[in-house]
Amino acid sequence: MTRKTKFVVTALLAATTAVGTLPGEATATTLLDLLRGGPGRQTKQQSAPASLEQQARGGLEMGDPEPLPKVTGPQYHTYKPEAQRAIKIKLPAAEPGAGTAEAPATQEVLGARRFLSEVSVRATDEVAKTVEAYYGKSNAPLIWTDGEVVSDRGHAMIEALASADAVGLSPDDYAVTLPSETVDAADPEKRQRELMAFEIALSAKVLTYVQDTGRGRIDPNKISGYYDFKRKSVNLAPVLDMLRKSPDVAAYLRNRDPKSPQFVALRDELARLRVEDAQASTQRITIAPGTLLKPGQSNPELANVVGALKQVASDAILTGHAATLSAYTNTPEYTPELVALIEAFQKEKRLKPDGVVGPATIRAMTGHSNAEKIAKLQVAMEAVRWLPADLGSRYVFINAPSFRASYFNEGKEEVSMRVVVGSRANQTYFFQDQIQTVEFNPYWGVPKSIIVNEMLPKLRADPSYLDRLGYEVSYGGRKVASSQVDWNATHAVDVRQPPGGDNALGELKILFPNEHAIYMHDTPSKSYFSRDMRALSHGCVRLAEPRVMAAAVMGTTVEEIGKQIASGQNRAVQVPQKIPVYVSYFTAWPNGDGVVEYFDDVYGRDGYTAKAFKATTDARAPRA
Repeated sequence: MTRKTKFVVTALLAATTAVGTLPGEATATTLLDLLRGGPGRQTKQQSAPASLEQQARGGLEMGDPEPLPKVTGPQYHTYKPEAQRAIKIKLPAAEPGAGTAEAPATQEVLGARRFLSEVSVRATDEVAKTVEAYYGKSNAPLIWTDGEVVSDRGHAMIEALASADAVGLSPDDYAVTLPSETVDAADPEKRQRELMAFEIALSAKVLTYVQDTGRGRIDPNKISGYYDFKRKSVNLAPVLDMLRKSPDVAAYLRNRDPKSPQFVALRDELARLRVEDAQASTQRITIAPGTLLKPGQSNPELANVVGALKQVASDAILTGHAATLSAYTNTPEYTPELVALIEAFQKEKRLKPDGVVGPATIRAMTGHSNAEKIAKLQVAMEAVRWLPADLGSRYVFINAPSFRASYFNEGKEEVSMRVVVGSRANQTYFFQDQIQTVEFNPYWGVPKSIIVNEMLPKLRADPSYLDRLGYEVSYGGRKVASSQVDWNATHAVDVRQPPGGDNALGELKILFPNEHAIYMHDTPSKSYFSRDMRALSHGCVRLAEPRVMAAAVMGTTVEEIGKQIASGQNRAVQVPQKIPVYVSYFTAWPNGDGVVEYFDDVYGRDGYTAKAFKATTDARAPRA
């Protein structure tokens, strides 16, 4: 009597996602590798993979399961600002520092410049090098003083840096103390020393501002592995010379700020909110926490609901439902006329227009406080600086907090749809890439996190679990039954789901290859799109209208996309032209009409960014 051979497997793991790609080799990352903290390393003697039977006989004892592992996502970190060092000005040989034996005539010519080498100012290495290079040149002109007093240019720059908050930066990061205006009779050179310290400090702060406004004041990659950005480089070398020659240093500084329409919209919204705060004369109406009002019900909070709506609704809604609003007498009955009013408001705010007044609708009515909005705008303006200065004339923009994806052509939003993004436990990353391929009737290569975290416990209890679901399991290019695998022990397999109505990716996926294995795709779980809170996936972006998005990026029609799907063939087609895609995270962002909207911080990332801001400001403060 023969016995069916059991394959001893570590559950898994190189998931196949590319069309036509063969399953992973036996040297792929295994669960044992994961438990040991990384991929296994083979010696020369171990380079040839052992057979399944050999592996079954060796390694862990049969029937002695490895502990259930857990694949986790990136962590958030305590932010560490860029290190600072002392600026060291080395004067040329003809310009000795104070305390050297020089003829009085030479010191008279040098004036206050001879104290530059004594200055004690700190800055990041790149800024420090730029300052040292400028002032280390022979007879380099002073920019902010004339050696006796602070110049008009110096005062203008101090004032310009003090308004950094207008563009979402912190004036505290660029603050420089003006030197005293009196001369100490006991130490007549003290003022010159102070002026030189001011000269260097202000140059360092100006360079810091130019760098910050060009690339952001913090490095997002230091906040969390969920951020993936190549930090921009900013050419600081010509800045001080240009400022020395500029007739308007404040205008020069403003000219360095981002000019994209998105940044301008955020900047103008920030200014509007500050004016609104200064002129505030009415109290925003609040609605009792936990209020839930459905059509046909009665609720005493209805009066506050209608009052709040009046404060924030558009002119179109107020005009279109003027009769309903004028007839309402603060009664608690939620009548059909009021339901129609609420549905119109929900539709305008891109909420589910069901007339149910729940948390999302109340949030849209009462909004965030101006202080909360300003904080969101400051984070958003920082994040804009991480992205390219120009997003492009044609691109896809996905914003996780708004649960929307939009396609832009010639700078105009042509397509916008609801999306489902990663849950808090499986967050969607923040990065940019290029759309390259649309795959029709795709296979789903199951990610290792899903296999290890969700499937493996079930497979240990029921090895035939994947067979019943119709998944394909393969090892070394050879298909095996799920039931043939001993999921309690050791080596690598591939698991994928064939195309079909139940496929997790639905009819198509839109690929922009990245190390995070994130892409846009269809889904059979259509009911998720009716929810207002849609952070529900394992990290990829599910599209409410995948055919529409595919047609946009392919430059074709929805009908043609439908024909590709109807063929039933698994086929990958390159887009005619690679398209930038921004998988982003903005809790304040202008919509297609340029109006800034606000969203909940679903992943809590704004809080970590705010902590990074504070850490940066603290690090930049002068040492006592």
